[in-house]
Amino acid sequence: MIIMSEIRSGEFISAQSTPMQGKGAGASVYLYGMVVQSTIHRLVGEFPELDTYGEFDKSHYLPGGEAGNSAVVLRNFGHKVRLDGPFLGRRTKEPVLGFYTPLGIDCTGMEYREDFEGVEDLVIVSGSKRTVFGSYQHLYAGPPFWTPPSEDAIARADIVGLDPFFCKESEEVARLCVKHSVPYVTIDCAPESFMAQNAAALVISNEYLKREYPGRDATELFLYYAQMARGLVIFTCGTRRILFGRNNDSPICAEPFRVQVVSTLGAGDCFRAGVMQGLLQGLDDGGIVRYAAATAAVACTGFPIGLFPPSQSSIDRLIYGHL
Repeated sequence: MIIMSEIRSGEFISAQSTPMQGKGAGASVYLYGMVVQSTIHRLVGEFPELDTYGEFDKSHYLPGGEAGNSAVVLRNFGHKVRLDGPFLGRRTKEPVLGFYTPLGIDCTGMEYREDFEGVEDLVIVSGSKRTVFGSYQHLYAGPPFWTPPSEDAIARADIVGLDPFFCKESEEVARLCVKHSVPYVTIDCAPESFMAQNAAALVISNEYLKREYPGRDATELFLYYAQMARGLVIFTCGTRRILFGRNNDSPICAEPFRVQVVSTLGAGDCFRAGVMQGLLQGLDDGGIVRYAAATAAVACTGFPIGLFPPSQSSIDRLIYGHL
């Protein structure tokens, strides 16, 4: 099924350039965010109706999450990646470390707690659809179940990927990035927040907008975000248009790539990783969004991302029309 329309050369209007110097590979990347051990089932055909039967095509037991998936992609780009996030628990320590450590992803900052089971979820995938079942709310029922950020790791990083899910610790990451002049990319947070206002790039999903601002006009919301933020603002909408820009300018509209979709699970995480890679390469705003869109599109052609992360060569082939 083809569900993504193509970004053609010339359709992107170059906005303000980013101040970073290009880094092809070998950058130091610090990711602070969600790492979850997932049981993933891909269905044969569509989701079954209630009280009927569905067949599994493939099943995997792999780590993922916003930071976890970004780590695999950025490591595949050749960068040095460190992960910090939820505590490792009794059920998650061995599979998480057993997967990421052989890939060369640094998990030494992640803490293990014997009294914690770990963060797990169940994901059902059917083509362009996925449904996630989890118990994330228990993370917020008491004291923090996540690792404090490492100021030393942030200060030594070339770029930081930040998830906004960990309360004051997530905001502390943003403040440490500002303190040490390290650019960071974050996702799905309120425009009034320190995280949104000081990010080098801010990626807002349609899922977040629908949940937090039901019925609001996307362009109106974009202009408010762009007014509040100092960096590049990007609104994604799955198979539909991407809005991007900065400051008080009108948003620039781009269309996602056209690919044969196997699974959309983790495509948003790959989009964020693509934004980070675009910043590291010193691309202008249009180039960053194009690269991120291509990264997400390539991710949709494989399953699962942990075993089939997008490569720079496959992204380049898509951008230049050879995929």
